[in-house]
Amino acid sequence: MPLLDIEDLHVQVEDQVILGGVHLTVAPGEVHAVMGPNGSGKSTLANVVAGRPGYEVLRGTVRLAGEDITHASPEERALLGLFLAFQYPIEIPGVSNMEFLKAAIDSHALARGEGAPSAAAFIRRARATAERLGLDAGFLKRGVNEGFSGGEKKRNEILQMLLLEPRIAILDETDSGLDVDAMQVVAAGVNDFRDNGNAVVLVTHYQRLLDYIVPDHVHVLAGGNIIRSGDRSLAQTLDRDGYGWIEDAC
Repeated sequence: MPLLDIEDLHVQVEDQVILGGVHLTVAPGEVHAVMGPNGSGKSTLANVVAGRPGYEVLRGTVRLAGEDITHASPEERALLGLFLAFQYPIEIPGVSNMEFLKAAIDSHALARGEGAPSAAAFIRRARATAERLGLDAGFLKRGVNEGFSGGEKKRNEILQMLLLEPRIAILDETDSGLDVDAMQVVAAGVNDFRDNGNAVVLVTHYQRLLDYIVPDHVHVLAGGNIIRSGDRSLAQTLDRDGYGWIEDAC
């Protein structure tokens, strides 16, 4: 059974149709890269799958592990194992990373009928995971994304993903704002996540991140539809030749 199954998804925003019939199936352990020119609907797809308000689904379904989540709330989707790393993570002044993460993990444990981890156990795990991502222990005491650099915000998203342990992660342009060193660290975290049988949908403009997170499938989204799919070589061709040739061919 696929972890994520999107069928004939049509979406509009403020009376403008953005997605016009997207089909996408993601199996456990797979990485799917979604690429495309600006304004093609990539971030819309990520936000709709995550249940972000403001998007109207006109037709089609989104299923997570066989369960229809097309009209589920973001919270319900998260508790079922869906995670979205934002393109532009927001700041939450006055709430530390540690408090934010502990509350999220406790909420997930409660939904599963499990006991929340002890504060000591959580702190040990959070510090160890932060260290893997090149973040010092003091990082966890700072307000969520407050005063963070672009790279720190993106690594913080991956920290959240690793601690929450979803089944599938939608990563919306996680490579933006990262230098090569930070990109390698983030990629290592994503690859660890994938190796546990989880799945990733990676929205990106550039093929450079795919040097470190090798996708099983690459899809080109343009004009609200997936117009071409292939393996990693498709991303390399797009990096070299752009999108004009593929749009002309369709």
